[in-house]
Amino acid sequence: MQIASANIGERMGRSQELSEFKRGPVIGCHLCNKSIRDISLLINIPQSTVSGIITKWKQLGTTATQPPSERGQCMLKCTVHRSH
Repeated sequence: MQIASANIGERMGRSQELSEFKRGPVIGCHLCNKSIRDISLLINIPQSTVSGIITKWKQLGTTATQPPSERGQCMLKCTVHRSH
């Protein structure tokens, strides 16, 4: 009988993103003065991800996913326009 893992930071590929629910404990640990390394080991996600979440939270006040930048949308429109 196998038991499913309830690990918050399950292995993720580069294209996957942590849900806002999974980012909450990172901010909670940061507010309790835990180091990035300690948070990474505790939640089992890379230190770079922890650092990015904390930086984004400090700059924007939120961990929510932001809409794509205007430049990316413009480049997409140019590419689509050229292909026709």
